[in-house]
Amino acid sequence: MSNFLYKHRFLFLRRITQVSILLLYISANVWGWNLLVGNLSSSLVLGLVPLSDPLALLQMLAAGAVIAIDIVLGALIITTFYFLVGGRVFCSWVCPVNMITDLSNYIRRTSGVNKIQKKQPATRNIRYWVLGLTLVISFLLGITAFEFISPIGMVHRGIIFGLGFGWAAMLVIFLFDLFVLKNGWCGHICPLGGFYSLVGRYSLIRVDHKEDKCTLCMKCKEVCPESQVLFMVGKSSEQILNGECTNCGRCVEVCDDDALNFSIRRFYEENKK
Repeated sequence: MSNFLYKHRFLFLRRITQVSILLLYISANVWGWNLLVGNLSSSLVLGLVPLSDPLALLQMLAAGAVIAIDIVLGALIITTFYFLVGGRVFCSWVCPVNMITDLSNYIRRTSGVNKIQKKQPATRNIRYWVLGLTLVISFLLGITAFEFISPIGMVHRGIIFGLGFGWAAMLVIFLFDLFVLKNGWCGHICPLGGFYSLVGRYSLIRVDHKEDKCTLCMKCKEVCPESQVLFMVGKSSEQILNGECTNCGRCVEVCDDDALNFSIRRFYEENKK
């Protein structure tokens, strides 16, 4: 049992973090606790510290809205945090949609869907085009375009205030990732994931690969939701510096060779094999 927990330690920690955040939001709505009030777009911690989605702020600016100072401050706090720890930590440790896409990805691997659909029919750069389009539409229509249709917002608000359309969003994403495109929403389309990958490009927390320990089992690439960031596996010893890495820790957990581990970003060049 202890070995099982250790081999899934980051997965359990991620789920505890995601569920705990949801419970804090729910407690504010149900019992009036003010530990964390609001939603993922705009929150208030202990009634004092504002937290704001920086992408939502950019959409508001593009739409020409007048921005309150607390929203700007909240966005700066969030941006600074994810700049330091890794932008897409939001995707794997906070976003509730991650629990849905992880389940879909697990079923794909264990049911053999991956073997049937070997070729991915879409590029991961789509999310950056969607990100740009989101800002353009916000500018042209004077609205926060992504916030109106965001499955993340639908699922999050649905869990907190009552699911409603949240069920439909959860089902569509689950089926899309399961049958249409592996890691489809988070890995290819979500503009928020694209935004945070840009924010976290120079973050401090990185996964480090040691080529001399690697036995090329490729378990890491099987479980990684952004397997392209593991291009160095079996080739060279280096850190994963690609901002698209979610720092989920699954590659570290499944590596029986201890070739992958979390580390602090090095600001010097190592000799690569």
